[in-house]
Amino acid sequence: MKKNLILVRHGQSEWNLKNLFTGWTDVDLTEQGIKEAEKAGQIISLLNFKVDIAFTSELIRAIRTLDIIKTKLEDPDLSIKRDWRLNERSYGALQGLNKFETAQKYGDEQVHIWRRSYDIPPPPLERDDQRHPCNDPKYQNINNLPDSESLAMTLIRVKKCWNEIILPQFEENKNVLITAHGNSLRALVKMLDNVSEEEITQFNIPTGVPILYELDEKCKSQTRRFLGDKDEIASAIDEVANQAKT
Repeated sequence: MKKNLILVRHGQSEWNLKNLFTGWTDVDLTEQGIKEAEKAGQIISLLNFKVDIAFTSELIRAIRTLDIIKTKLEDPDLSIKRDWRLNERSYGALQGLNKFETAQKYGDEQVHIWRRSYDIPPPPLERDDQRHPCNDPKYQNINNLPDSESLAMTLIRVKKCWNEIILPQFEENKNVLITAHGNSLRALVKMLDNVSEEEITQFNIPTGVPILYELDEKCKSQTRRFLGDKDEIASAIDEVANQAKT
């Protein structure tokens, strides 16, 4: 039996608008981000199947995106589960810095490595830095919180989340929706499609655009496609790719 999985990167956030490295910093959606979430919800509502369960991160931009999508699905009983392992990757000491200005200071190549290399994390946060997640009460019961992460490190926690709480839903023939973040979703794409380390660094996910997966009976990816206007999606992907270029 075919199984359906929808991935949605949260709508535009306040720090997306300002072109800042966000990571685990908990910022809200912009008005445009709200509209993107509404549009995503409308697109998903027109699919020929019902979403049975949804997962999101512990960050407000992903949570609000899912709440808005849920209103468009008109399913007040939709089960929602949050998990910190779906959080964006930690950008460490880059969090709060402007991407363009950081590229001007350190060069395009270095910032590209920090943003898009597979296994090189940005400079770490010190534990006494208020930006470090250990200083956020909602993570107080979690051990080994990251002070900085590469995509490879993000994949480790995302994969654990997938195996422990998401994969079992498909075994019950449920259709699953995940609203999360650019890098936690890229980690899922790498895992599901067995994408190479080099190729995944070039894969960009725009805000608010649903990705539909069809999985086979063994939960292996059969198809993956963005949902929406192709020209608009292509433009949005280019915009993500060019955020930190001087």
